[in-house]
Amino acid sequence: MASNTSKTARASVRAGQAGQGGALSVLGEFKYVIPLNGGKHAYVRNLTNGKTAHLRTDSEAFIEEIRVLAAAGHAAKIRVELNNLNATHPGDGWDATEKRLVEAGVFEG
Repeated sequence: MASNTSKTARASVRAGQAGQGGALSVLGEFKYVIPLNGGKHAYVRNLTNGKTAHLRTDSEAFIEEIRVLAAAGHAAKIRVELNNLNATHPGDGWDATEKRLVEAGVFEG
């Protein structure tokens, strides 16, 4: 009996199964920081543990969550993302958020 699954769907399943060796496969652009409430809060997506935290951007918990991501090798991407948020939402204080992270030594190797 012929399969009703499309060729594209079968290829997608095969591609998904090929990456099951513990490697992370992300399609598209991954956002680490999702701004909320005019920059006062944010969702921080942590792909090291698969969890998304809802945090105040001026809290120690936010700094520690970004520190974990930076230590896992994502520091450069996070800084670019913070700069993009500052350019997109200039009045939301993303420059101050980045400054707090730098002062806390989050991005230092």
